[in-house]
Amino acid sequence: MLKGIPARISPELMYALMKMGHGDELVLADGNFPADSIARRIVRADGLSVPEVLEAILQFFPLDPYVDAAAFVMQPVPGDPPQPPIWKKFKPLLDASEGKSVELKLVERFAFYEQAKQAYAVVATSETALYANLILKKGVVVPGR
Repeated sequence: MLKGIPARISPELMYALMKMGHGDELVLADGNFPADSIARRIVRADGLSVPEVLEAILQFFPLDPYVDAAAFVMQPVPGDPPQPPIWKKFKPLLDASEGKSVELKLVERFAFYEQAKQAYAVVATSETALYANLILKKGVVVPGR
């Protein structure tokens, strides 16, 4: 163990975060997401929710400030609630981490899967909430900030 690393971050997850570069994407996936069939690299986070993992990684993971959107959610299909309740947990965590309002960009369901296939890694959680999948684009660490 190391000092200051949340127990929710496994060695495999920290390794993936450290290996990622500017512009790489990370998928935080709920329990229904087809993580094994989509992931180039999969990191298991069994027993954890997406907000728990999100809160832990945001201590280390800067979002990309040089793009129109750095946080993506799956657009609900017609007939499902247009604003899934889980998103209300994502937004304050992202905003607090970045010190500004972070847009959650909607991506059509199948386009989301295609984007996830290109991600550096997929973190497979045990999240049970619907539409709890989130893609984050990594930014840069600026010295002194």
